[in-house]
Order: sequence, then C-alpha cells, then structure tokens
Amino acid sequence: MKMTVDFEECLKDSPRFRAALEEVEGDVAELELKLDKLVKLCIAMIDTGKAFCVANKQFMNGIRDLAQYSSNDAVVETSLTKFSDSLQEMINFHTILFDQTQRSIKAQLQNFVKEDLRKFKDAKKQFEKVSEEKENALVKNAQVQRNKQHEVEEATNILTATRKCFRHIALDYVLQINVLQSKRRSEILKSMLSFMYAHLAFFHQGYDLFSELGPYMKDLGAQLDRLVVDAAKEKREMEQKHSTIQQKDFSSDDSKLEYNVDAANGIVMEGYLFKRASNAFKTWNRKKPDHIRRWFSIQNNQLVYQKKFKDNPTVVVEDLRLCTVKHCEDIERRFCFEVVSPTKSCMLQADSEKLRQAWIKAVQTSIATAYREKGDESEKLDKKSSPSTGSLDSGNESKDKLLKGESALQRVQCIPGNASCCDCGLADPRWASINLGITLCIECSGIHRSLGVHFSKVRSLTLDTWEPELLKLMCELGNDVMNRVYEANVEKMGIKKPQPGQRQEKEAYIRAKYVERKFVDKYSISSSPPEQEKKVVSKSCEEKRLSISKLGPSEQVRASLQSSEAERQDSSVFLDSKHLNPGLQLYRASYEKNLPKMAEALAHGADVNWANSEENKATPLIQAVLGGSLVTCEFLLQNGANVNQRDVQGRGPLHHATVLGHTGQVCLFLKRGANQHATDEEGKDPLSIAVEAANADIVTLLRLARMNEEMRESEGLYGQPGDETYQDIFRDFSQMASNNPEKLNRFQQDSQKF
Repeated sequence: MKMTVDFEECLKDSPRFRAALEEVEGDVAELELKLDKLVKLCIAMIDTGKAFCVANKQFMNGIRDLAQYSSNDAVVETSLTKFSDSLQEMINFHTILFDQTQRSIKAQLQNFVKEDLRKFKDAKKQFEKVSEEKENALVKNAQVQRNKQHEVEEATNILTATRKCFRHIALDYVLQINVLQSKRRSEILKSMLSFMYAHLAFFHQGYDLFSELGPYMKDLGAQLDRLVVDAAKEKREMEQKHSTIQQKDFSSDDSKLEYNVDAANGIVMEGYLFKRASNAFKTWNRKKPDHIRRWFSIQNNQLVYQKKFKDNPTVVVEDLRLCTVKHCEDIERRFCFEVVSPTKSCMLQADSEKLRQAWIKAVQTSIATAYREKGDESEKLDKKSSPSTGSLDSGNESKDKLLKGESALQRVQCIPGNASCCDCGLADPRWASINLGITLCIECSGIHRSLGVHFSKVRSLTLDTWEPELLKLMCELGNDVMNRVYEANVEKMGIKKPQPGQRQEKEAYIRAKYVERKFVDKYSISSSPPEQEKKVVSKSCEEKRLSISKLGPSEQVRASLQSSEAERQDSSVFLDSKHLNPGLQLYRASYEKNLPKMAEALAHGADVNWANSEENKATPLIQAVLGGSLVTCEFLLQNGANVNQRDVQGRGPLHHATVLGHTGQVCLFLKRGANQHATDEEGKDPLSIAVEAANADIVTLLRLARMNEEMRESEGLYGQPGDETYQDIFRDFSQMASNNPEKLNRFQQDSQKF
C-alpha cells in the first residue's frame, strides 16, 4: 500500500510532514464536497426517474384503455395490448435500475462520507489539539529559569509526556490518512462499478425483450403497409361516391319516401315529424321539449316516437286497427295529417307534401296488414281446433278478452297496494317486477334494472306483451303481500321509505331491501322440524312413491293423483310451522300453491333449487308440478329454478308433468328450455311416457317441440328461432292452460272416476 504521509516524517514533525498534512486535509475537504454533490445529484436522478416511471405507467395505462376501446378491431387490440405489456416490463426494469442505483451510489457513498470521513475529522481534531499542547509545553520548557530547579523538572516532565502523547496521536492520524486515501479508491470504484452493472443488466433485459418483440413488430409493419394501401384505395372509392352523389339533383331534399310492410326489422316506415301538443291549447311551440321534432316509426302495428335512440319509445297508437288517418287542410300549417283513435287524436306535420303522402299511405297499409294478419291467425286457430284437443276456441276467446277487456295495467293495478309504487309510493305505476310480483314507478324500475335480473326482472305494463301465467302471478302477489315480507322490520328499525324524486335515497333503500334484505324478519323461520317427525312423513311418502313406480304408465297417473292429496295432508303438518328452514318452507309451499309463503321463503334465503334428501331429492319445482299449479311453476322459473334438475329416479319437472298429464306445465317447461330427451332410471323420456299414457295433447306438444328443434339445427347457427305454426300452437296452449285449464285436464278428470 502506498503511503500518502510517511510515518518517519510524522515522528520528526518536520515542515515536510506539516506540508503533507495540509495537502491531504485540503484534498479530503474537496473530496467531501465532490461526494456530497454526487450523492445529491444521484438522489435527484432517482426521484426524477421514479417520476418518469409514474408518468410512463400512466401513459401505458392510456394505451391499455385505447386497446379496450378497440375491442372490435382484433389487430389494434392485440398490438396495443402487446405493446403495453412490453412497456410495463420496461417500467419494471427501470424500477430495478433505480433501486440498484440507490444502493450502489447513494447508500455506499453516503456511508463512506458519514463513517470514514467522520473518523478522519475526529482524528484531525485530536491531532490539532495535542499539537497545540506540545507547542505550549515547548514554550514553557524554554522559558523556565535555570536556577529554579523545581520548575525545570516540572516543565521537563510535562514536555516528555506531551511529546509521547503527540507521537501516539500523530501516528494514529497518519494511519487514518493513509487508510482513507486507500479506501476511497475502492469505495468510489466499487459503487460506480455496481452502478454500471445495473445499467448493463437494464439494457440487456431491454434488448432481450425487444428482440423477442422484433418479429411481431416486423409483421405488424407489413400489415400496416397493406392497411395504408387499402386506406388509399378506400379513400379514392369514397371520393368517387362523393362526386357521384354531389352530381345528383337536390332540388327536392326529401328523405326516403318508400315504406316496406315486410321489412326484416319490423319497421314499416320511420322518419322525423313535428307533433302538436295534446293539451287544451293545441300549440306547436318548439321551445318546449315535448313539441319539437321527434323520430316516428311504424312497427309491430303501433305508431311510436322517441327523441334519442336509447330512449324507450313512446306509444302514440297501441293498435293501428283501432285508428284512422286523414289529411288536415283546415289548419294554419302545411303538410299536416291526423291519426285518430277512439280515445285520442294526434296531429303530425311532415317536411313536404311527398313525405305527408308517404306517411299517410304507410299508416293505411299498416292498418290493412294488421287486419289481414289477425284474420290469418283466426284461420290457423280454427284449423288447429279438433274434438281430440278439446277445441282451442277458448284461446281465441281469451285473446278477445285481452283486446276488448281489461289491459295488463288495469288488471295488475286492481291488486291491493298495486295502485302506487311498491318502493316509493308514487301513484299510477306503469312498470312491474315479474319475479317479485310488484309494481314500480319508472324511476324505481330503473334502479331495479341496475340490480340485475337475478334480483329483479322489470317489464312495462303498457309496452310489453304479458303472458296469461305472468298476469296471474302478478295477481297472486302484489305490493301489500311483498312489503309485509321485505319491509317487516322497517318501522322497528326506524327507517323511512324514500319519497318520489329522492334518487340516491331510493337506490340505497331498494338495495338494502332486496339485495341485502335488511328489513326482512329473520326470526320468522328459525330451524328445521324435529327429525323424527320429518322421517315418519318422508318414509310414508317414499313407500307410496316406490309402490307407484312399479305400476304401468296409466296406473302410475291414477295412483299419483290419488296419493297426492294424502301427501298434501301429511305435509300440511309442517307447512304452518314456524320451525321450517327456508328451503323446506319453499318446498312445502310450492306443493300447496302458496305464493306468498314461497316469496317469504325466498326472502329468507331459500335455495330455489333446494333438494329434499328425505323425498327422492325432489325440488320445489317438482313439488309445484305435483301440486298441479301452473302459476307456482312460473313463479319458481322466474326466480331462477332449474327446469332440468332431476330427482333420484332421474325424473325432472317435465317427466312429472307428463306422468300427471299436466299439459299447461309441459307447454311451460318446453318454452323454458326443458330437455325433452332426458331419460329416467327406467330409460324413458317424456315422449315415451306420454305415448304409453295415451295423452294426445302432450304427445302433440313434445313432437312439435322436437320438430322445431330439428328445424333450428338444420338451419344452422343463424337460423330462425322456430316455425311460426309451432309458436302459434304453443301460444294457444298457454292461453288455454291459464284461462280454461279444465279443457286440458281431461286425463285427470277421467282418472278420478276410477
């Protein structure tokens, strides 16, 4: 090791030694300044680098957002996702680089400055102090008089001790100087070498990353070249179309005038029209939003309009067969025509005479088409009716009643509590939740939609089509019934129902009411019934079912019907008990056709597909079939019941409905996607059971369903949803099952004679 200051010179304390010390001390002071500056610059670089990483990460997130936005363009989405992943890797490499820089430069050099340079400064202070003491001792020794022997001895002893201490401190100081000069080289070089290795690793990782990405970027570049060529070609084609269209005559700037009654989307004609206010003043004030232009369309035998594409259409005329259209020449405005129905009239204005004539002709043609379609439907129903099916005239009668009698809105609002919104109390609600059986105002219905269909399925009471079984379901429940379940503890908890217009309060209240079920009385169903009693009843039911399973199909039907009443009486022991668990209550109430009890069980958390292990793992839906209620089955299906869940014997709801001859339930299950090919443990599917039982109605339905399924499969993925005749027949069976079930239950009536 090369010594910066010689130890021999240190003992002599020569001017050469002092000059060397001054040089070293100045060099160390300058070194400290340089190191402090370098550490500060390193800290600033690390902070800036971290800020760069943050900004780079935000930029990368922006690329990912753009990739998600471009989900319909596979090339753009894939490329941007791949690039953002690569940039994320580079951000990770940068982060590692700055961490290693902090450890190599900042930490090591700071430690060198704080430890080694501090030791040097401490040694320097001790050296300067003892050096001053030595000078004082020399001066005092020189000044003492010869004749004062005592002072001479004292001065000599002090000088000797001081010189000895000086030599010791000076040697330590020189050692510290030499060690510092040697160590600073290794510390500086070690930190810088570590820093450079960190950079080497960073660039090596980046090189490897982009080497792997290189072939993909090259292929993308080739695709981009093709895209540029295609874009230039498309640009030329669009310029040619632009030039061609620009040469046309725009003297009559009318929109598309033709109409199409057989349009694939069902829209006969559409376009903008002015609508006069329907108030007493009959004004055309364009300043009010309700009186400006609206986008009108003729579709599904209705005249509707909307302001924006996402808005729900407003129905002007619900049934075009009940209205007429005429010119209006006796008012101040031009190009006007009026659509008149038995209850109201609507004054409309087109932009030109050609458009007015086109709209009038479109309305007249749609009226004629609606009458013709209705006549065709009647002819189809007449052809389908026969003595073997008990005549389907009742289906026509029920349709006529729906057309001429009460509407869905009137029937549902007659139920207690349904005249006001179930959640906020607003009068005249026009929306309903079909799985809850309640009516809602338009604002609450929007909140219910946001909950998801697994909590609430919303329909319009005026715009949507209502099947008879759904209307009966709504009439079985109602706002009063459901609020007694879902708002049982509202008053006890001191909760106030939200008022109309309180949007945020409504959202919180509805979510707490139906999703979290905070207001349900959780103690109304405590525990399951005593196991001994439950086993006795289930054992007797099991014995009866085993004996029935050994009979033939016809005998099974009769025996099932005879034993169903006995099972119902046995199960009624537990139905009114407060000790039922929710699943068992739903199971029993499904057989008893008790929709309020079923709704209560679901509110308490009952699994709609709960299987009773004591009774062949039968489900509530199977119990509803055994109970013979179509509305109960509809309620369970609307609340998520699995139409294909089977019991221990391998029989699902469709099997049981076929065995019992419940034609309406068979029709319902087929419409809900029941698997008609599933076989029970005896290898029988529903069709073979119906054939053996000689039930012509169910055989017809099952065969039609199979034919419809085969037609859909033959037409491929984008085929039609099914044959129109099939849809019509199923619709008529559904109407009859809801309105005249006795005509479909001839098999059950005959079996009761035995």
